[in-house]
Amino acid sequence: MNSDNFNLSEKIVSPSYIRQGSQARRGHEQLIRQLLEQGKCPEEGWSESTVELFLSELAVMDSNNFLGNCGVGEREGRVASSLVARRHYRLIHGIGRSGDIAAIQPKAAGSSLLNKLTNSVVLDVLKLAGVRSVASCFVVPMATGMSLTLCFLTLRHRRPKARYIIWPRIDQKSCFKSMITAGFEPVVVENVLEGDELRTDLEAVERKIEELGAENILCVHSTTSCFAPRVPDRLEELSSLCSKHDIPHIVNNAYGVQSSKCMHLIQQGARVGRIDAFVQSLDKNFMVPVGGAIIAGFDESFIQEISKMYPGRASASPSLDVLITLLTLGVCGYKKYLSERKMFTDFTMLLSLPAMSLDGLQANSDKAVTQLGSMLFTRQVSGARVIPLGKEQTVSGHTFRGFMSHSESYPCPYLNAASAVGITREDVTVCIKRLDKCLKTLKKEGGAVSSSDQEVSIGE
Repeated sequence: MNSDNFNLSEKIVSPSYIRQGSQARRGHEQLIRQLLEQGKCPEEGWSESTVELFLSELAVMDSNNFLGNCGVGEREGRVASSLVARRHYRLIHGIGRSGDIAAIQPKAAGSSLLNKLTNSVVLDVLKLAGVRSVASCFVVPMATGMSLTLCFLTLRHRRPKARYIIWPRIDQKSCFKSMITAGFEPVVVENVLEGDELRTDLEAVERKIEELGAENILCVHSTTSCFAPRVPDRLEELSSLCSKHDIPHIVNNAYGVQSSKCMHLIQQGARVGRIDAFVQSLDKNFMVPVGGAIIAGFDESFIQEISKMYPGRASASPSLDVLITLLTLGVCGYKKYLSERKMFTDFTMLLSLPAMSLDGLQANSDKAVTQLGSMLFTRQVSGARVIPLGKEQTVSGHTFRGFMSHSESYPCPYLNAASAVGITREDVTVCIKRLDKCLKTLKKEGGAVSSSDQEVSIGE
């Protein structure tokens, strides 16, 4: 409805009513105008009606929704199921072009605008979350592991002689496989035990740089977000080492956007040294379906180089999901979620770190530790990790001893859990109650394994 149509409507319905409707419409349009002008996440969240109006306006700008459009190419936004079309708000063309995921599509002005606005809004949120000097980012329709692979493949063109990636150990398969998939040899640097914490062995990292030769190293691949008792890597020191030896530095910040500590470490690392890119998951940080990530960095030209490395067009679904979410929450709504996550200090009942030693359970029975994990899982407690001693796991030809503990010889078995964005007080309370019941049952049974609680793996 434009002004002409509203004027015509006054001949059909009382002008005072039409003017009232027109004013309501302008309220929606003013919010959309502010988004287009500023490219930032709105302070207050939008109503669903405003979001749907905006998406509808974008969709009619794509050629597949033109009235009378005649498409004779192989990709014309054709969708057989109307349910699928509605699921995607009829934004069918995806994002990017064959040579660049950030490129504008001539046939899809609405989808292209969606892509540009999403990247702009997400960049604003990264700054608000603590990395204030981040220069550029883009949403990519791949989860964290493949997004890391894309970063490594981009660096290959800058360092064609490099074979190795130095990687302070974290026992998560996808980040290890991201290096293998890119065709590089991970150089695993074991962590050092300081008190109960596992921390980056900086001396070992520097020894590896000197041993292999800086020119043969593609990058240092560090990690911020992780499960206790491993703590975030020493990003400031690693960044300084990378700057000193002129080695790129890629940071796996998978679920770190929600953590002010992780974001502060990235900001400080970039300030004192070198961080070329940092990668974070959409689902873990923004409560959207799995399948997207954000690649961000401090050098806009390098981030553009990564986006141009992506082959072909891409799905717009992750961009659409995160844009809808951030427009609905607004800055205030997202900050509220982050504050609530911090509030759940109830988890300190489980730990001095966010982990609980299972030494006492181990004393009852060798099988009692893994039995606890099985019991929690069958009682619908998901996400808790029970880490036994001495587990071995081979990943892409490399054998990790003490797998899932981030160390070859962590001194005790343990259980850990995450206070992640979106967690509720009820989640914490129910988890603790069910954990307490499981521990009492195991104590009563002496750690014996019952037929109803067969061992299952819940760590990956």
